[in-house]
Amino acid sequence: MPLADFDRYPLTFGPSPVHPLERLSRHLGGPRIWAKREDCNSGLAYGGNKTRKLEYIVPDAIAQGADTLVSIGGYQSNHTRQVAAVAARLGMKARLVQERWVDWPDVVNDKVGNILLSRIMGADVRLDPAGFGIGIKDSWETALEEVRASGGVPYGIPAGASEHRLGGLGFAGWADEVARQERELGVFFDTVVVCTVTGSTHAGMIAGFAGQDRPRRVLGIDASATIDQTREQVARIARHTADLIGLDRPLRDDEITVLEGWAGERYGIPVASTIEAIRLTGRLEGMIIDPVYEGKSMAGLIDLVTTGEIPPDSTVLYAHLGGQPALNAYAGAFG
Repeated sequence: MPLADFDRYPLTFGPSPVHPLERLSRHLGGPRIWAKREDCNSGLAYGGNKTRKLEYIVPDAIAQGADTLVSIGGYQSNHTRQVAAVAARLGMKARLVQERWVDWPDVVNDKVGNILLSRIMGADVRLDPAGFGIGIKDSWETALEEVRASGGVPYGIPAGASEHRLGGLGFAGWADEVARQERELGVFFDTVVVCTVTGSTHAGMIAGFAGQDRPRRVLGIDASATIDQTREQVARIARHTADLIGLDRPLRDDEITVLEGWAGERYGIPVASTIEAIRLTGRLEGMIIDPVYEGKSMAGLIDLVTTGEIPPDSTVLYAHLGGQPALNAYAGAFG
């Protein structure tokens, strides 16, 4: 059915801001680069891309009579921080499984940044030694059962909200929002660059843009370091989301692009290009990006412009998905 027919619980301020990155564009000497700012899309704990997804998931949780949102991520998960914020807004509890997805040596990695914010908001945070994985995790299933056993009514939200059946709707709506902003601004973004890990942000964009008249490239920059699994998951979620919103044709393979080369060898570990991209964007634009996601997608954008893969006559939209609170846990990378 059309996206407008799905229930949505407003959690954002409205359309997220779009603005040109003029000094970065001049520095790279190629296309005009703009940013769309999911990092300031909401008043809930610094917002972020997952808040937009949760707008379509919350009505289902309320309809099921849930009293506890149960989710999972790494110690510095942006997603679990946003789940904690939404639970607080709704008057629900939050049970968060925080696994050791990143082998990072900072001794305060499990105490500052995103996880600190989740604790401040009253979430029940459970540390787990399990490593990174983008699929459904046993520790999450266990947390759901624990809430049931204690008399609660849990509502499960997988990592990144990506394996949730409604997880792609938020960014299908983002694609419609971009088209409206293009008309207002008198601009057309022929290329969109976005970070992709659990996949539903990128997948939702693909599904949403596929229903529009003007073709554009949606380039997902892998930050998972599990490229084959991420490609499969993006494609699956994109096709599922396209079916949900009533796209009247199958998605083509050439509409689903996940590029590797900037993730490094392991999820969550910034590499030299990550740090360089963070410093460059901060120095030129005063725009802060993070070392797990946005630093890698910006590194990809920079290289794609420099090599001409994104041609100089392009107009590029960089999707800033948030995540800056995690910088507190990576101070050693910027010493």
